[in-house]
Amino acid sequence: MLERNTLPSVIRGLSRQAAVVLLGPRQVGKTTLALEVAKTQPSVYLDLESPSDRNKLSDPELYLESHQDKLVILDEIHRFPELFEILRGSIDRGRRQGRKTGRFLLLGSASMELLRQSGESLAGRVSYIELPVLNLLEIRPQDMQEEALWVRGGFPESYLATDEAMSFSWRVDLLRTYLERDIPQFGSRIPAAMLRRFWTMLAHAQGACSTPPSWRAAWG
Repeated sequence: MLERNTLPSVIRGLSRQAAVVLLGPRQVGKTTLALEVAKTQPSVYLDLESPSDRNKLSDPELYLESHQDKLVILDEIHRFPELFEILRGSIDRGRRQGRKTGRFLLLGSASMELLRQSGESLAGRVSYIELPVLNLLEIRPQDMQEEALWVRGGFPESYLATDEAMSFSWRVDLLRTYLERDIPQFGSRIPAAMLRRFWTMLAHAQGACSTPPSWRAAWG
């Protein structure tokens, strides 16, 4: 597993605020990083895309009250927007009882709806931290010479794939999921096939501008 430079920032954020929202695209490693944070303190983790985990929040206030002495990690928080008001109440009650920091770690994509919900409900109670794709300071030293980050991109699953074919297939699957599932949630009515052609055009244009001539010759 790769050590992410964002980990200390999340831990510091929890030491300053009652809640931290960890933002980033799908499959960038938010859950993995959150579980690393969980190893540093008593924690409970819920995936709000899991029916069994959502059932645990059938009475959210009771559940959160029963875990007030732990860091509660809520993954895919944008799936449960009505929870933000309940979190605000829990944070305010905790403040009055002396528990002012390190209550909640919320994971989600950087969608306008998530930012709006958290901004309206948790203003003054939350810190936002973005988890980007891998950078040169986070990759394995032996890959610096192999240029794997350039070829495979910075998503951990793609970068760490066992071979180039598996890495490519992973990227194709991610792209399809994003176009067909994620973008429509932002309100876009553009067909996925049209967006894919547009993105392909942009990729070719960008690649032609930024790829070294020797690489373009090698790749044909």
